[in-house]
Amino acid sequence: MSYDLHTLRGDVSGGVTAAVISITPAVTHGVASGLGAASGIYGALAVGFFVGVFERSRPQMGSVSAVLAIAMAAVVATHAETAAEAFTIAMLAGVIQLILSVLRIGSYVTYTPYSVFAGFTSGIGVMTVISMSNAFMGDPVKITKPLNAIRNWPEAFDTLNASALAVGLAALGVSVLWPKRLRRFLPAMIAALLAATLLHVLWLSDMPTLEGIPRSLPDLQRPELSLTFLAGAVVPALTIALLSTVRGLLGALAVDAQTRTQLDPNKGLLGTGIGNVAAGLIGGLPGSPTFLSSILAWRMGSRTAISPIVRSLTLLALVLGLAPLFAYVPHAALAGMLAVIGWQLIDWRFLARLRRIQREHLLIMLTTLGITVFVDLVTAVAVGLIVAGMIGARQFERLQLDSVVSVPLLDQIFLYEHSAESHGISPYSARTGIVKLRGSFTVASSSKLIRTIGDDIVGHEVVILDFSETEYIDDSAALVIEQLIDTAADGDATCIVLSLDGAPAATLESLNALRRIPPEHMVGSLDEAQHIARRLLVDEPEGGPSSPRRLTGPDSPDL
Repeated sequence: MSYDLHTLRGDVSGGVTAAVISITPAVTHGVASGLGAASGIYGALAVGFFVGVFERSRPQMGSVSAVLAIAMAAVVATHAETAAEAFTIAMLAGVIQLILSVLRIGSYVTYTPYSVFAGFTSGIGVMTVISMSNAFMGDPVKITKPLNAIRNWPEAFDTLNASALAVGLAALGVSVLWPKRLRRFLPAMIAALLAATLLHVLWLSDMPTLEGIPRSLPDLQRPELSLTFLAGAVVPALTIALLSTVRGLLGALAVDAQTRTQLDPNKGLLGTGIGNVAAGLIGGLPGSPTFLSSILAWRMGSRTAISPIVRSLTLLALVLGLAPLFAYVPHAALAGMLAVIGWQLIDWRFLARLRRIQREHLLIMLTTLGITVFVDLVTAVAVGLIVAGMIGARQFERLQLDSVVSVPLLDQIFLYEHSAESHGISPYSARTGIVKLRGSFTVASSSKLIRTIGDDIVGHEVVILDFSETEYIDDSAALVIEQLIDTAADGDATCIVLSLDGAPAATLESLNALRRIPPEHMVGSLDEAQHIARRLLVDEPEGGPSSPRRLTGPDSPDL
């Protein structure tokens, strides 16, 4: 579209509005991470700038979030001894996102089960609410394990700061009770910060306040590049990358639905990855595209990538200009707002359905939540994904095995043109069996595939493996099919392969899984398979049919 004064006005209006509502969350999340308020501001600047620059379909705002801030707090507590190591993990997470973008597999991250996200976001919420209890009583804001926070309660009660408690409750009350009709003009979080800060300045002054708000441009951080550290940083970096990617993609999808646009997820992931690398380089928290800022900027008239750039520049100017004022913001005010954020992070909608949720999904959710609360977030995500993968594999196993059909073919119907009695065999004789493999077969079903149809194969003299409706076979399933063929040979049965082509054929041939199948036993139709079965099981010389015979195995001269 053509860029005119009207478009510029909308971009500027949306960018400035997004900057104003980003200051308070950025400062709050920076403090919650344990890396300081400056880290939240720098992260919002870097991520917001690059997310916006690399997305040209519509304006996309990016910033830090509560989930990523608390995830970084967990990283700082368990995997980073210094701030430089923590920011290096943030940079490594960005590099992982760049790799996902280049490989064009970023959107597949959204296939992570919802029960995993419900578990660790709810765990983060529980951890945040309990951690803020000490800040309400006069301590600085710090995210810690719930058990550690609870152990500090006796000491916190002995040194209770009534002024901090009053300010914290005031911030919490305004955050919850701020009228919806006013939130369009002044977000509840900003209103809570202003109210609590005024209460502190005008009346209740004896409490810790913010420190370290930047008054100049950030300095570059030197990453920690020792091999020992990087080896241990991969897992926490993967966790940060996963959280950032999923939140960003889901947020972008939500904005797409509101604006009737469609973003390229891999291009968005590219901007997020570069933004997180840049954030780590300047001492900022990792972030992701955000729904609230993006949709608000769109409604204010933002239509191009100029708007996120305006937002970042405005945010920088506001922070540098207002930095002295942040020194008056009490930690108790941040505690009140973070308690509300933590409460909102708990997935109450999911928890309200616990009695109706499938046991497998409930196990995933509770496992992830418990490990998040009592161990750490990184372990929770890893274990949650492993458990979800195992349960998902079990479900796939059932579906895939249900797609296998093993049917005996009666001799009198399949082999003989005349009645069975004329050949002196039982009317129930079925020396040929057909195994129809429909759909896809992966490692999920490979372990039981051999047990499911192995007995059927041994019970026949000729087995037709029908691949006419097979769509996909992975390496594990291909090796199991090879084992099925070996089982048939060991049981003196001969295999015929029917209608094998496409991707399944490529997989089986690449692994040489059909090496025991003669080329003449690879056929394209059931009629051809029937002709081979007759030749193998019924002695039919030129003069006519004779009595049936039994094969002696794969070394039979007829093979």
